[in-house]
Amino acid sequence: MYFDFSLLILFIPVFFIISITPGLCMTLSLTMGMAIGLRQTMKMMIGELIGVLIIAITAVIGGGTIISKYPDAFAIFKLIGGIYLFYVGVQMCRNLGKMSLNLDGTHSYSQNSFSLSMKGFTTAIANPKGWAFFMAMAPSYILYENPLVPQMTALILIILLIEFISLMIYASCGEFLSKILTQTGNVKLINRVAGILMMLVGIWLASS
Repeated sequence: MYFDFSLLILFIPVFFIISITPGLCMTLSLTMGMAIGLRQTMKMMIGELIGVLIIAITAVIGGGTIISKYPDAFAIFKLIGGIYLFYVGVQMCRNLGKMSLNLDGTHSYSQNSFSLSMKGFTTAIANPKGWAFFMAMAPSYILYENPLVPQMTALILIILLIEFISLMIYASCGEFLSKILTQTGNVKLINRVAGILMMLVGIWLASS
């Protein structure tokens, strides 16, 4: 048998708890759901899931050797990503930029898909929580004496599905909150709250 089903079954609740716990990516999903809605936030999710995919494969195959060999480059990447997200948050607080809502609760134009995906990718790939989990736990669910590809495929499909579900939950909650505030005429409040959350994500990412 290529893989142990009991290991995969055990992995599902473990990873769901890790994934659904508030963190950088989930906070970003909540923030963007509030600011731009669920459908637009799904563009961010594409980049985030690609980042998670890269981390998972790297952790299983290399055990995190990239981070250990290039710690300074990883730190700089986190810092740049954090500064960028902080800047976006400041713009939102000032009711400026692509992420901010108009006073009538609409957007002036649709968001750039690549830009949104890159926000998700940057946050995922520079998220220490993701690297720590995958390096510490993912290899323990792999039987290295058996063929690696079938096991990795099953594990990665589970990871991406659970991560997507978690992101959708947070983004949906953000969109629901935004609709409630919009109905009460608090669009500027939405921009400020979402902007502050985005700034906190940036600080969190840069300093973690």
